[in-house]
Amino acid sequence: MLGRLLAAGVSAGVACVAYGVLIERTAFQVRRFTVPVLPEGAAPVKVLHLSDAHLLPRQGRKRDFMRGLAGLEPDLVVNTGDNIASPEAIGPLVESLGRLRDVPGVFVFGSNDVEAPRFKLPIRYLLRSTSKSTGAASALPTAELQAALEGIGWHFLEQRTAEMTLRGTTFRFRGTSDAHHDLDDYAQVAGPASGDAVEIGVTHAPYLRVLDAMVADGLDLVLAGHTHGGQVCLPGHGALTTNSDLPREHARGLFTHAGSGRQASVHVSAGFGMSPFAPYRFACPPEVSLLTLVARPDLVPM
Repeated sequence: MLGRLLAAGVSAGVACVAYGVLIERTAFQVRRFTVPVLPEGAAPVKVLHLSDAHLLPRQGRKRDFMRGLAGLEPDLVVNTGDNIASPEAIGPLVESLGRLRDVPGVFVFGSNDVEAPRFKLPIRYLLRSTSKSTGAASALPTAELQAALEGIGWHFLEQRTAEMTLRGTTFRFRGTSDAHHDLDDYAQVAGPASGDAVEIGVTHAPYLRVLDAMVADGLDLVLAGHTHGGQVCLPGHGALTTNSDLPREHARGLFTHAGSGRQASVHVSAGFGMSPFAPYRFACPPEVSLLTLVARPDLVPM
């Protein structure tokens, strides 16, 4: 009896791994959210949130998915990093953006835009948010990647700000480098929101210190990635980890973050890729998000 149970358990485990590698890994989805952050009378603005592509040139299905995203007709693209998994992926990344190259955009980087991915023991990833890699780091051509994305007109936001007008509404952006590797320095862009624009924070890893600081300054919306939504989730339980200090229930999706007497909408993308050393997902399909920004309810006429 025990032998049969063990055999059944092993078979179920093998089936789950096979499903995660062969099916769900490329079951790309577009998730849609409505975010009430615009002023009274403002026209809706569609924001396409891209994160954690971890692109390799050979990933044809992923690249085809990317080319089709322009059909969503976004007004803005926000890219929260971890774009590539090899130096050779920069050209394919830009090519796969297709007509999104003509859409205004902003971006920050994650650690895998700076260093090539390395093998990580999965059990350490589950047990702690700062799992260690094995082997020496291999640098990626980050400056070349930055130049390529700036070359299509997108604004680099790491410890920088930007401003643009979309469909009649003024937006101000501020961003940080990757908090997962302690590269963030929010103080360089900190300061109270002005109130005459919609203010958006952009960061790769949604660590609470970054979210708390941005909310305290009065930002309206914060966008981040990094978590992969947990990547491996349990039905009815959700993510096992966020690989940060963010609570598991906020591993992906839209939620409200409060602090210092203020609150802001936060969207965490589960991303549409993963490390080539961990090419699987379970109960957490790869995704991009389309956020439709609309007027705040208290400003909508009755």
